[in-house]
Amino acid sequence: MPKLWTDTVGEHRRAVREAAVDATARLVAEHGLASVTMSQIAAEAGIGRATLYKYFPDIEAVLIAWHERQVSAHLDQLAHIADQPGSPGQRLEACLHGYARMIRGRPHGADISALLHRGEHVEQAHELLTELLAGLLAQAARSGDVRDDVTPAELAAYCVHALGAAAEMHSEAALRRLVTVTCAGLRSPR
Repeated sequence: MPKLWTDTVGEHRRAVREAAVDATARLVAEHGLASVTMSQIAAEAGIGRATLYKYFPDIEAVLIAWHERQVSAHLDQLAHIADQPGSPGQRLEACLHGYARMIRGRPHGADISALLHRGEHVEQAHELLTELLAGLLAQAARSGDVRDDVTPAELAAYCVHALGAAAEMHSEAALRRLVTVTCAGLRSPR
């Protein structure tokens, strides 16, 4: 059983919350969403059920907290990729590859997907992703790496939707081809 008490009350609360979120992710991956109970989560996290209910009213709330953490980490990873050295076109392509891998790595299953991909945190993440891509696309358009006859916001939306197909890719080679085709649509028609 993990020791969750830390130096301050705030740190303790964060540790308890993270332990519950991590435990839920492990249990859902192992047993499926429908099989996980709050009692199992509490036991796996090393906390009492009453404590768990102080933090989360139900399993859905714990899963949404996990998803928010995952989405935030993915956005941070993409921002890091976008800040790497290279031409705007190279950084854009690297970012698109990163995003496609994230889409491909999403948990599958209609029940989990429907639960996790709704709500304000998903809308905010979509906006941040679109802004990140639009910024890269604007830089790439100025450098001549991508077309400038379509707004960066429209091209960003195109990229996000085109790369949504990555969820269906079964190999890294197929994923690379999808990104290559998406990038081809960004090139100037001249």
